[in-house]
Amino acid sequence: MSSNRVIIVGAGPVGLVAAAYLAGEGIPVTVLEAQKDVAIDLRGSTFHPPTLDFLDRFGITSKLIEQGLIAPHWQFRDRKQGAVATFDLATLAGDTNHPYRLQCEQWKLTRLLRERLDANPDTSILYGLRALGVEQTADEAIVTAEREDGSIEKFAARYVIGTDGARSNIRKAIGVAFEGITHPELYLTLSTTFPFEDHIPELAKIAYISDPDEWLVLLRTPTLWRVLFPTDPKVADEVLLSPDLVEARLQAVVPSPRRYDIEHKTAYRVFERICDRYVSGRVILAGDAAHLNNPLGGMGMNGGIHDAMNLGEKLTQVWRGADPALLGRYERQRRKVAVETVQAQSVRNRQIMNTRDPAERQTYYDELKRTAADREKTRAYLLKSSMIQSLRDLEGVT
Repeated sequence: MSSNRVIIVGAGPVGLVAAAYLAGEGIPVTVLEAQKDVAIDLRGSTFHPPTLDFLDRFGITSKLIEQGLIAPHWQFRDRKQGAVATFDLATLAGDTNHPYRLQCEQWKLTRLLRERLDANPDTSILYGLRALGVEQTADEAIVTAEREDGSIEKFAARYVIGTDGARSNIRKAIGVAFEGITHPELYLTLSTTFPFEDHIPELAKIAYISDPDEWLVLLRTPTLWRVLFPTDPKVADEVLLSPDLVEARLQAVVPSPRRYDIEHKTAYRVFERICDRYVSGRVILAGDAAHLNNPLGGMGMNGGIHDAMNLGEKLTQVWRGADPALLGRYERQRRKVAVETVQAQSVRNRQIMNTRDPAERQTYYDELKRTAADREKTRAYLLKSSMIQSLRDLEGVT
């Protein structure tokens, strides 16, 4: 197999978006994926407006919309008082082709991208290959991968993109620092068919619900409601995920005479981390391999897709003869977004929802109400929370 190609490690949304961009520019791509197939999971499910704009490039946004749920509004609520402020994304009609959030499971995106890539003869996705590491020469990068039977293979390429997630072996192999914090609580996510919209007045499809004792998030998908709770990390998983405890927590949100139908449940730790470098010679990091943040605001998957689009544009230019130093601008731009936009917004969302001080809580609420009542303030706020402003600000990063 020729080394005149780009190897992408990881067939999640970020890796396949990068592959689709490069393949569309006529660059041969090989994707290495540790699993036997593209994963079907219930992780990312919120697509922000500029992400949908980016995906228009591949002709798949309309297909995602067919399989998803348009959410024109999202809101902050108080668990006892009800709605505090509701934001109408139609305010962004002049700033995006998609002035709404789309609730759609990320695996639907990866399936659509795979169909597109499978139709390209210069692109291949190889399954059951776990990347162990990468090394470099002056002319190429070589990925060492392990098959399920323990056999080892090496794959050479002009460039390697690591999109192999939070535990990235590619990141570890190039020795970059990945520092940050671990949140004090676990996050418990439950998926249920219970119709919260029939029991909670004026409930938007996306609701961040503040409470000094136990905040939560309600997210509607096409078929389910997802409920996210903070959880004491000292509680053992078998207790935390036990049917009785799960039932009690949901009954405390909306009492129901019937037991809740639980389709899926998981608990996980949440991190705020970022690499000190995204680019190391011929090896480049993107998505969770480069940065992690808490899920409040739905910026993780979206930020990773934005990484992939930015990198795809610059790597295409380098492939065609531009100075490889251009990849440094990718690092500077996307690292700035991760620090100043994604992490900052996620931290602020958590502060609003988690604060225990009544005066501080009321100050947050008053600010949100003033913002929602003023169209220009609403637009500025939504440009930031929808990640449009961060993309515009990047143009000033040289």
